[in-house]
Amino acid sequence: PEELLASVSRADHRQRHPWPERDLAVLALALCAGLRLAELLDLRVASLVGRDGERRIEVVGKGGRPRTIPVEPELDRVVGAYLHSRAVRFGARTVRPDSALLVDRHGAPLRRGGLQYLVDSAYRRAGIGDRVPAGARLHALRHTFATRLAEDGASAAEIMRLLGHASLASSQNYIDVTAGQQRAAVRANRTNRALVGLVADGDGRGSAGVKGAGQPGV
Repeated sequence: PEELLASVSRADHRQRHPWPERDLAVLALALCAGLRLAELLDLRVASLVGRDGERRIEVVGKGGRPRTIPVEPELDRVVGAYLHSRAVRFGARTVRPDSALLVDRHGAPLRRGGLQYLVDSAYRRAGIGDRVPAGARLHALRHTFATRLAEDGASAAEIMRLLGHASLASSQNYIDVTAGQQRAAVRANRTNRALVGLVADGDGRGSAGVKGAGQPGV
């Protein structure tokens, strides 16, 4: 994610119409709010609500289920910079509350194909296009959002609410995967193998290197 965000934040003059503010806003919304493709396309300018420090995005997800996602100041600034650049390009009147939040280079609402192309282009520019299959790249950003929530200690219920899952089981999968990854990382630590034979087994036999209860420690 860091490579993607850094790459799109810089204007690429190989593009005919570079717009780094818009590209950064798209990836940041996917990575920091975990939005689905359809949810991104359905966003309005007025979907971002609340006063400074208490901003949030109001989303209508699968099955028409509404949810609210907190927006941290960093993401708020990214979206604000994009909207400012959009007003400069097309005029302030084009940034009405009922306008689509994400637009193409002509100022028209961004469509499914255009959004997928934008994300694919971001992967290529970052040099990581071979890491995720085409067609799954936007979903991979949502997956990263959920995985990092789990890694940082979010509960299945919190992940469920933020991602708009219909069942707790879908959210629990992220926690289970994270726990498995953590165990694999610990298992890879070679120091564990140095412990073999240092502790007495069940019948009292073991290495002579183990200190007794009354001996001083290190």
